Amino acid sequence: MENRDKIINIDISKEMKKSYIDYAMSVIVSRALPDVRDGLKPVHRRILYSMNENNFTPEKPHRKSARIVGDVLGKYHPHGDSSVYNAMVRMAQEFSIRHPLIDGHGNFGSIDGDSAAAMRYTEARMTKLATEMLRDIEKNTVDYTMNFDETLKEPVVLPSRFPNLLVNGSNGIAVGMATSIPPHNLGEIIDGTIRLIDFPDSNVEDLIEIVKGPDFPTGATIMGMESFKKAYRTGKGSAVVRSKIDIEEIRKNKMAIIVTEIPYQVNKSKLLENIADLVKNKKIDGITDLRDESDRNGIRVVIELRKDANANVILNKLYKHTQLQSTYSMNLIALVDGVPKLLNLYQILYYYLEHQKDVETRRVNFDLNKAEARSHILEGLIIALSNIDEIIKLIRGSNSTAEAKKSLIERFELSEIQAQAILDMRLQKLTGLERGKIESEHKELQKLISHLIEIIQDEKLLLAIIKEDLIRIKNKFNDERRTKVEFMMDEIDLEDLIEEDEVVVTLTHKGYIKRVSLKEYSSQKRGGRGKAGMITKDEDFLEHIYTTSTHDYILFFTNLGKVYRLKGYNIPDGSRISKGTAVVNLLELDSDEIVTSIIPIKDFEKGYLMLCTKNGIVKKTLLNKYDTSRKSGLIAVNLKENDELISVKVTDGNDEIMIVTEKGKSIRFKESDVREMGRTATGVIGIRLDNSDKVVMLEKIKEESKLLVVSKNGYGKRTKLKEYKVQSRGGKGIKTYNVSAKTGNLIGALIVNEDDELIIINNNGILIRIIVSEISVSGRATSGVTLMRTDKENYVVSIAKVIEEEEEEIEIKIEE
Repeated sequence: MENRDKIINIDISKEMKKSYIDYAMSVIVSRALPDVRDGLKPVHRRILYSMNENNFTPEKPHRKSARIVGDVLGKYHPHGDSSVYNAMVRMAQEFSIRHPLIDGHGNFGSIDGDSAAAMRYTEARMTKLATEMLRDIEKNTVDYTMNFDETLKEPVVLPSRFPNLLVNGSNGIAVGMATSIPPHNLGEIIDGTIRLIDFPDSNVEDLIEIVKGPDFPTGATIMGMESFKKAYRTGKGSAVVRSKIDIEEIRKNKMAIIVTEIPYQVNKSKLLENIADLVKNKKIDGITDLRDESDRNGIRVVIELRKDANANVILNKLYKHTQLQSTYSMNLIALVDGVPKLLNLYQILYYYLEHQKDVETRRVNFDLNKAEARSHILEGLIIALSNIDEIIKLIRGSNSTAEAKKSLIERFELSEIQAQAILDMRLQKLTGLERGKIESEHKELQKLISHLIEIIQDEKLLLAIIKEDLIRIKNKFNDERRTKVEFMMDEIDLEDLIEEDEVVVTLTHKGYIKRVSLKEYSSQKRGGRGKAGMITKDEDFLEHIYTTSTHDYILFFTNLGKVYRLKGYNIPDGSRISKGTAVVNLLELDSDEIVTSIIPIKDFEKGYLMLCTKNGIVKKTLLNKYDTSRKSGLIAVNLKENDELISVKVTDGNDEIMIVTEKGKSIRFKESDVREMGRTATGVIGIRLDNSDKVVMLEKIKEESKLLVVSKNGYGKRTKLKEYKVQSRGGKGIKTYNVSAKTGNLIGALIVNEDDELIIINNNGILIRIIVSEISVSGRATSGVTLMRTDKENYVVSIAKVIEEEEEEIEIKIEE
């Protein structure tokens, strides 16, 4: 009955609500959310403070992790050793944190999800950057609070001499809220803070111009800007992060997708398992092998493709179904004065700067108090040295230390501290040299005191010190941005951002393409040596060269009768000596699809395109019919079965056309003989072929040039164009080469000039170069001379004009 008096009747719902709110606030403030000032959660702050207290600094040896964890656990953070160790491990992982604050020694886990070794096996110490988080903490720069058992004091926040919240980011799930702040580039964040110092009226938009976006430790590419800019403006947004991918030819006609960087917080091992499952379940078809070739130098995942697979199509499926592309949600929540707030980019840097003002003011006050205290003592010592005989007499005449101190205070109007300092003074201070040192020190201290008082009274001087310190940290610790940011096509008109520039676009025989500014080709006198041309792969050479503009269109026609379109600026920029980029990285080509013609177009208003297929079909279509594009390509000509598109030329409607066939026939006709047709039309007969014959060339007539033909068995010749009379389209043509068992069929034909150079390639990839002027000129019905030696196992498969990328030739050899 007595115990009933101690029972308190309460409303259970109210008590649950109150208790849960208390629990929620404890989680929010004491565990899950970072402070906006130092960007740390309590556990991280306690780890760094404890290591600093124990001098586990960068210049000292690594110490056992178990010792560090035990110290933190016993003094500051009574929440279990695993919570402390896991937090410490994350601060040491280069793939988890942009600038590690812990220098770990031993197994600290991997990007494959492997956990760290037990704390008894690993060792750690602070990194040099971590010391900047605690610099001047001993100068009363931050407030302290009692620890959990009220036996020690711990800092409420660290001085944090750089904006750690944005630099290293933070992730945490509290009760009813979560924070997700991505890491950023140290230099960009410091530049943003300096912008606020220099221009206090700056806004979010000013800072967005400086902070280019999140900068993840694992690199990769952010696709699109508007989404993460929304987070900078409102506190909520996202970033679509895509792996860094290259499509390479690893063996003949065998392509592979090479992954070298993956999105932040993606487990590489699980990513590979996911891809393997998709292949096993046949959700993705065309992958023949998957292997992880990653090592200590970085990530390298090789996804081999079937020969007939379209690399870009498979890649898009991988982006859709795997974490090769992922979305990082941004929720910029942090504690401001102990209260969780959703912050924009400006607010985060503003609160950080206010913290630095407070830290720096407290440091200056600490140094000022210390300097004034020392100056006060020196003033007493100077008085003593000026009256040394009287003071010695006074001390000798005193019966005790207390009496001597009292006498000194009364006689010379000294403070108790000064009197004690005089009593503690050694006899060596009586020398003239020591007296000079005391007076000099006092003089320097007076200057320092005046300077420190000036800093306290003038905020501009205070901010100048903060700025200078930030610049020092940036110069010491900043590195290059790892994460690239790319525009999404629907976000912005890229031409508004890209200066129009005349460029040279080149394509090699093996499909490597690049653009180089025309300014790099300064004119030289004829006969000059020129500059070094492009470096190509073995047995590769420059086959096409065009001048165009970064704002012009480039049409790519393929053997399958399709056309793809890019802007000049979509072609990767290169130098004269660079290899270029494989064209399959730019166009979604099928495995058996090759680019046969490239046409640069400034506008689509005037002119025609003349297309010719292997089976002798020609088609003339207005250029403006091609003023559209699709990523997967458009139909350029409707091909019949077993036909291929072999050549495309821009014409003005009044040109003359020449077609040459494999069996040595040719026809010359007026372009006007071909009526205008639609883009998807099949076309009309350009030359009527005999059985098993096929077209090897369509060219526009250039009267000053000659027709060059080469046969399968290595024979060739040049013939004057005046020997070819103009005929009507659709005829069988006339003889242009004497085909025989000795020569073999024609494999190619070109309209050439005297100074052109010819490349002849055989079936084994062997090539020779011949100057066109060295090839004899003969009549239509002849077989020519041997240009390349062949036999039963070796025969010619292709010819091409090679263009040397020399400066004095650049304008002469551009194909129209």
